[in-house]
Amino acid sequence: MGPYDSSISAAAGSSSSSSSACSGSTKPPQPPDQMDHLLAGAGYKVRSNDLHQVAERLEHLETVMVKSSPVEISELVHDAVHYNPSDIASWVDSLLTELNTNPPAPIALPTDFSDLHQLPANINMYSNNPSPLNGEFSQQVVTPLEEDVSIRLVHVLMTCAEAVQRGDLALASLLIEDLQVLLGRVNSGCGIGKVGSFFIDALSRRIVDSPQNGVVQEDLSAYENEMLYHHYYEACPYLKFAHFTANQAILEAFEGQDCVHVIDFNLMQGLQWPALIQALALRPGGPPLLRLTGIGPPSPDGRDSLREIGLKLAELARSVNVRFAFRGVAASRLEDVKPWMLQVSPKEAVAVNSIMQLHKLLGPSQSIDLVLDWIYALNPRILMVVEQESNHNQPEFLDRFTEALYYYSTMFDSLDACTAHREKSLAELYIQREICNVVCCEGLARVERHEPLVTWQNRLTNAGFAPLHLGSNAFKQARMLLTLFSADGYSVEENEGCLTLGWHSRPLIAASAWQAVPKPSATLVQINHP
Repeated sequence: MGPYDSSISAAAGSSSSSSSACSGSTKPPQPPDQMDHLLAGAGYKVRSNDLHQVAERLEHLETVMVKSSPVEISELVHDAVHYNPSDIASWVDSLLTELNTNPPAPIALPTDFSDLHQLPANINMYSNNPSPLNGEFSQQVVTPLEEDVSIRLVHVLMTCAEAVQRGDLALASLLIEDLQVLLGRVNSGCGIGKVGSFFIDALSRRIVDSPQNGVVQEDLSAYENEMLYHHYYEACPYLKFAHFTANQAILEAFEGQDCVHVIDFNLMQGLQWPALIQALALRPGGPPLLRLTGIGPPSPDGRDSLREIGLKLAELARSVNVRFAFRGVAASRLEDVKPWMLQVSPKEAVAVNSIMQLHKLLGPSQSIDLVLDWIYALNPRILMVVEQESNHNQPEFLDRFTEALYYYSTMFDSLDACTAHREKSLAELYIQREICNVVCCEGLARVERHEPLVTWQNRLTNAGFAPLHLGSNAFKQARMLLTLFSADGYSVEENEGCLTLGWHSRPLIAASAWQAVPKPSATLVQINHP
């Protein structure tokens, strides 16, 4: 299906009632020594002893935004009182009250995941463990014998991958049988047992299906992919980090601009944009006109899901007096999008937002160069790039396999620390699909071609972009995120103006900001021909 678009616009209501309501508030200010200093530096008023309660309410609000219809959200518009979101606890409470919501019920998860195609065929993912769907996890004790078996498991995995690279599929098949036996001797519900089960499954699929014969990973429907994405978002801080950091950088890039246009390369339920809309509503001097162009896959059931997301965001924008227009562009692949589809005006300040999308353009067609060229031609004030901090695009299969085993072992270690989230099991399926694509697929079918930050820095510099340093506010936002939502062990680091989020000493995703700079030839033309 080719790309198509849908547009939505909403005019902001009068701001007079909003300002009068805020000025008439009788809520006494909190003493400065009770406020969390890190959040205060980022512009939010939260008492230190309220952090966990605020985090829970924010997650509740995110769930409501995803599940509510535009009609339900429009109830916000009918109330004349709009609280200042800088008082974040009162603001969240007011939105939840106006939406008339109850505490979110547990999400009904399917008992049969066969439609997702990617569960290991003969592996009990949670053997010897309480079901993670009930949110119950016990403390795991690893015996010396199990530790020895785990080391042996990793060794045989590497030997099997080496056999696959040599093309010795007969030996690789025998090693898969050995791996299945070893897997039965370790706890496959956590640690190397769980990671090993996913890599064994991926190797098995590669051996049986042979990537030279075509695609060995079946595509999920748009609904299934969005479901897994949402649970991954809820279960761990990686996507939240990406959204918070990008929003702060975009907000700073739009300072003083009256008409702004955000182009989102992967809209995915619009989870990123309510926070930016609220931040623009509070901007000194009043909010700008915000245009949002969201790119996403076509809906197979005929629904215009992009438009539905746009309606929700439009109602939210109207409730906080932000003029807003939405345009949806449906495309199965990012390289199918053409610049004319985005309808960018020369009067707009443009931000391009790519959250873990550009690596999908690094395949044999090398469409990354074409896409970066038209991004450059848009002359954006900021190009926000968030990518996995790993190298899964190496030409040699064994090198790619080794890097992936190390990277995803660390990823699952970090996910195991977030045991309170019921979304964890489906988040693991989201990650498993990445593993399957890295290990199973070749050619055009292999889209998870992650590359490290230094490679992206060189590529973007050669494409005509200059780095924009993510400032102290972005760093504070990221630290605030970890304070509110994450377990101990996550760390944010600054690296030459870029931010990385990792688990202990291992960075796992990297965020960087870029700006198009005039090419030398263009500068010369301007000098010679004023």
